[in-house]
Amino acid sequence: MTDEIIKVPDIGSDGAEVIEVCVGAGDQVEAEDSLIVLESDKATMEVPAPRNGRVVEVLLKVGDKVAEGDDLLKMAAESGAAAPAEETPAAPEPVAQTPAAVPAPEAAPAAAAATVIKEVRVPDIGSDNVPVIEVSVKPGDEISEEDPLVTLESDKATMEVPSPFSGVVTEVKVKEGDTLSQGDLVVMMEVAGAAPAAQPAAPSQAPEADKPTASQPAASVAAPTQPTAESNRELEQANKSIHAGPAVRKIAREFGVDLSQVRGSGPRSRILKEDVQNYVKAKLSEPKSAQVSGGLGIPQMPAVDFSKWGEIEEKELTRLRQVAAKNFQRSWLNVPHVTQFDESDITELEDFRKSQKAAAQARGSKLTPLPFMLKACAYALKEMPQFCASLSPEVDRIIYKKYVNIGVAVDTPDGLLVPVIKDVDKKGLWELADECVAMAEKARNKQLKPDEMQGGCFTISSLGSVGGTAFTPIVNAPEVAILGISKAEIKPKWNGAEFAPRLMLPLSLSYDHRAINGAEAARFTALLGQLLSDIRNILL
Repeated sequence: MTDEIIKVPDIGSDGAEVIEVCVGAGDQVEAEDSLIVLESDKATMEVPAPRNGRVVEVLLKVGDKVAEGDDLLKMAAESGAAAPAEETPAAPEPVAQTPAAVPAPEAAPAAAAATVIKEVRVPDIGSDNVPVIEVSVKPGDEISEEDPLVTLESDKATMEVPSPFSGVVTEVKVKEGDTLSQGDLVVMMEVAGAAPAAQPAAPSQAPEADKPTASQPAASVAAPTQPTAESNRELEQANKSIHAGPAVRKIAREFGVDLSQVRGSGPRSRILKEDVQNYVKAKLSEPKSAQVSGGLGIPQMPAVDFSKWGEIEEKELTRLRQVAAKNFQRSWLNVPHVTQFDESDITELEDFRKSQKAAAQARGSKLTPLPFMLKACAYALKEMPQFCASLSPEVDRIIYKKYVNIGVAVDTPDGLLVPVIKDVDKKGLWELADECVAMAEKARNKQLKPDEMQGGCFTISSLGSVGGTAFTPIVNAPEVAILGISKAEIKPKWNGAEFAPRLMLPLSLSYDHRAINGAEAARFTALLGQLLSDIRNILL
């Protein structure tokens, strides 16, 4: 039986350079194991093995330039795989003759006309164990791509899980009240179309991987690359800087490991299987005491029967408030908080803002003080990058962020939500004003998407419309600082000749003392005060 030539699949670009060869002649590999690592002008990627087998000869070396369809290596045809190949297509006679040269073209159209059963799983929804509040389909329903399958309600938002393709629902795997996380199975669908679309499902399901590989050896080369792109697209979006191949991501999913927590030991910090396994071993070997909330073994509050002293009413906290309470406690226990209090003269800023009222009405916008705060904070974060950073979990590194995304705390009937305004430093005041209003509306209607609440570098919590002179906001870890804004008040200020009435805005900057010291915090609030006292300073 002849050896099979494995070719380079679709790599998403015209060409790439081989930077590592992961196998050698004689190596026994499994499906999804990495064969080579490529580096294009866009990304570093691994090419996985399409099936189990033994490497006969590697046809590429480090430094070679390759493109889709180039010969990668020779893999020995497994005799054990031949038997199922002949038994599986035994019923349809034409498929049994696929080794012959003439019938092969006939087999492809036959496969193309067939339907295939596909799994639909939960994409990245930004949290785990999210309850199902509505199931929108039932077996037999014919649906189109992007039609809703189920509706989930997390602690932050209500969201629909759309269908990734058109087809007929054959089986619904969830019901109302179930809790789902990323990767959980939602429905099974019968999808009409070409066989190549059906093939990608094989590598993600080990028991069925041999069937399409043996019966259609030509198609098996390209098939494994497609499911990797489909099943990992959202994960790659969230972890663009993480270098890990399909096999590594698969084992990470099996163990429930967040790859952003694993330190890679491969070339260019690429994460290997061994890194994931060592991470799991280390976590399992941790003493139980280290997993107590805050790592301090703090005793719980005792239960008290308050009804002994009079009438009471007991209401269950909303899921959002329960999760928020745990997040606040975790941040308070793990972050050494310090708060720097200051105030800023915003007299001229308010005069300018009010002068733009007609312009705001004309363009259908609402210009509140918040866009000015966002713009000033974005400028300060660029000037003092230690405030636009996060500490590593081991607290041995500080991670500086080259982007400026600022979260804005929004009070809703169900609890506190923090939508994130992206790229604040690149947006104008009108654009920020419109986005603030839109995000606040989404938050109150529980329509925020997971991506709209992720990626923050710094947070603003404003109580200016409510009142108060100062407060101590809790740092929204893993961020290192949060700015609290209280109600502005007219105060007499000495201008060198006399006391004059000035509109003073109280500022409360809470920060993680592990990453920021007191002098830096004082300089940060002083810079904010300077920027807000004359907004033209931002143009300098």
